[in-house]
Amino acid sequence: MNQEEIWAALEIERRGLADLLDALPEADWERLSLCTGWRVRDVAAHLALATKATVPWVLAEFVRARGDFDRMVHDTAVRHARLPIREIAEQVRDSAGSHRRAPSTKPLDPLFDVLVHGQDIAVPLGVDRAMPLDSARTCATFIWQRGFPFHPQRRLRGLRLVATDVDWTVGDGDVVEGPIQALLLLLSGRPAALPSLGGAGSAALAGRLR
Repeated sequence: MNQEEIWAALEIERRGLADLLDALPEADWERLSLCTGWRVRDVAAHLALATKATVPWVLAEFVRARGDFDRMVHDTAVRHARLPIREIAEQVRDSAGSHRRAPSTKPLDPLFDVLVHGQDIAVPLGVDRAMPLDSARTCATFIWQRGFPFHPQRRLRGLRLVATDVDWTVGDGDVVEGPIQALLLLLSGRPAALPSLGGAGSAALAGRLR
């Protein structure tokens, strides 16, 4: 995908997620997401912040979190989640056409973020939210090649991942196969991917994701 295709796909995903958030009853915003310790509300707030972060703001929040990146991401989301839920949803919608990225992020990071965090919200609520195949495949390659923060090549060493719905495979070893959407969730450390995956290597996956 070139940059224009990435922006176009990102806009569609953000608008679709905003539609989903608008349709949720208030109680669902308080339910736990796939992100450990994060409510649906917190995940939505994190996405709402995607185009608002500036270098000074990130540096200040990093110091506030005492140099802990994960804590910074979590705490900024939780604080932003104090806003009214409809305001959070509207911020996600307003971000749809923005080409701003958070400091130090790569061009594919925003698309990866909305694809995976969209599942973090949808799956626990029993909502079917299909990822576009080309976007999911592109982001799967991106995350596989990237180390921090998921380190998939280290975590999944000795396994060969094979998509069953698009032409995509990485790794070497016992096969783990399934839809590219499930493989992208696997690469990002989500155990929710496991029921959709099979192959000789799938039995080892639960231990790898602990």
